[in-house]
Amino acid sequence: MTALLRCAGLHKSFGGVRAVQDISLEVAAGAVQAVIGPNGAGKSTLLNLLSGVYPPSAGRIEFEGRDLAGLPAHRRARLGIARTFQKIRLFKQLTLLENVLAGFHIHHRIPWWQYPFPAGSARADRARCHDEAHRLLAFVGLADRTDTRAGSLAYGQQRMLEIARALATAPKLFMLDEPAAGLNSAEVEFLLGRLNELRGRGLTLVVVEHNMDLVMSVADRVFVMDHGEFLFEGPPAEVQRHPGVIAAYLGAEALA
Repeated sequence: MTALLRCAGLHKSFGGVRAVQDISLEVAAGAVQAVIGPNGAGKSTLLNLLSGVYPPSAGRIEFEGRDLAGLPAHRRARLGIARTFQKIRLFKQLTLLENVLAGFHIHHRIPWWQYPFPAGSARADRARCHDEAHRLLAFVGLADRTDTRAGSLAYGQQRMLEIARALATAPKLFMLDEPAAGLNSAEVEFLLGRLNELRGRGLTLVVVEHNMDLVMSVADRVFVMDHGEFLFEGPPAEVQRHPGVIAAYLGAEALA
């Protein structure tokens, strides 16, 4: 399969702390790539490097063959890279509909003068975005809450809203940072169904996650990190059996 995303020799240091050390990874187009590891393994830092939140201390990142060096997060979003965050980031004073509509702004094709004075193309674009926003809210199970203020949602619903807003950017690569964190079992099952639906549509996913049941159910390949370094990569079944992975999660003494 063709690699959509490649990174090679990635390093990231914060002062004397080496958060990511010599990480190389390829994500195939249309695949679901999971990234796992114990707390502090560097998973979220890796996602921040790939999405442009942090610049790497060293190394190279390519998306569709294009070098992303120096490209900030908002320009990567325009290329088709979207993400969610471990700590939910919503416009909590806005409605659900308004939150999702905010995701469409990078794809507006409206003459500047039609923003203050909407004409034909602006009205058509607005109608299209509203229709698609309603479809995305239905996709994440929030069709009946469009006019609700985002900050009043339950935690799991806020997770789903963040996913809908990210999907509004029409990504080619969608990265999710611990999407199952804080969800109950029913919500995890619903999330798993949504991820499988996105995979079925051909969307490429990178999922950083601690919920191993979800990872083993949805991932094509699993990339394992420990203390900022590469530990192992392979299909889920191989990862489950790998002694180094088991030791990293349970502690070497637990295997003695």
